[in-house]
Amino acid sequence: MGVFSLFGWFLFLQFAAVLTDSAYGDVKGFTGTYGINYGRIADNIPSPDKVVKLLKAAKIKNVRIYDADHSVLKAFKGSGLDLVIGLPNEYLKDMSFDPNNAMSWVRTNVQQFLPETRIRGIAVGNEVLGGNNHDNEQALVGAVKNIYNAINKLHLADIVQITTAHSQAVFSNSYPPSSCIFRADIVQYMKPLLQFFSQIGSPFCINVYPFLAYMSDPEHINLNYSLFLLNDGIDDNYTKLHYDNMFDAQVDASYAALNDAGFTKMEVIVTETGWASHGDDNEAVATHQNARTYNYNLRKRLAKRKGTPYRPKILARAYIFALFNENLKPGPTSERNFGLYKPDGSISYNIGFPSLSSASSSMVSMKVGRIQDSLGLFSMVVTTCAAVLLVMMV
Repeated sequence: MGVFSLFGWFLFLQFAAVLTDSAYGDVKGFTGTYGINYGRIADNIPSPDKVVKLLKAAKIKNVRIYDADHSVLKAFKGSGLDLVIGLPNEYLKDMSFDPNNAMSWVRTNVQQFLPETRIRGIAVGNEVLGGNNHDNEQALVGAVKNIYNAINKLHLADIVQITTAHSQAVFSNSYPPSSCIFRADIVQYMKPLLQFFSQIGSPFCINVYPFLAYMSDPEHINLNYSLFLLNDGIDDNYTKLHYDNMFDAQVDASYAALNDAGFTKMEVIVTETGWASHGDDNEAVATHQNARTYNYNLRKRLAKRKGTPYRPKILARAYIFALFNENLKPGPTSERNFGLYKPDGSISYNIGFPSLSSASSSMVSMKVGRIQDSLGLFSMVVTTCAAVLLVMMV
């Protein structure tokens, strides 16, 4: 090999090492412990490209959406953010009925965007079991299997994780945590779903809302217990475990139900949790102060990277609900006021995240810094190559 050919090869290897970013990275659907739900039932929130800037400035890597909107998938291209997309409930019967429908959906909404858009998971349906749509309950397992089989045939099963999120309605009892079991009328659907998830290594996903639990029984639940504030907590007499916050208790209730069903090794991930900052007259605890307290303390709790009393060795992981207040959501006023951010990109309350305007300024500074770093790196590589060349010429 000639000197100049060797020089060129060395230069290529140096830059390849610098510029190469793993196309797929971690195969798990959730990196770290903190994520966010990016709901878009609104007509006044920032565009997806601005949302990407905001998330990167806030250093929130894990993001869930409730569909597979292509404008969002394109905006996330090259961002480095890990995205879980959703298959809406209205598609479940079609996906369950015909595997070709599932393959077409996966090709259109997943395969064509990989690897540039880091799609790490598909949530097949949302809060299906325990709801009022029995057709969807019957279709869920078939849809999950067909979506997974499509992913597997396209050799994406090591990249994209298949899950579905449940509400507290799947449980017949959750207090104390160790007494929690699945409702008898949904076991026929839940058991085969858990068996399949156990085979493919998927977690159990649950939506956890101390806000809703407190409002359902304010006479017997301590508000401080719901907000991670100082309180006496509760004792589970069966396990002899103590709980000083409802979040941990609700997660452990899920572990207890899984244990009762025979799935002792399945991980629990919280796919939604949050606190409304404004509500109707009968939602008096939906205040800015309580929302800030819950979300700030939850962020601190997740940052500790620890488990729960019942599963101390398994990190607690949660997606916060939600990124923005969503003005078109139906239901009580609280439903439209779970956002960490207002529609204009300003913060609803301060828990340590930047506003959209400051995020944009930060991104400009980051880009300048990257250019300077790249120039410095280029200079270092050229200097190194020149040194090697001189040595070889001696």
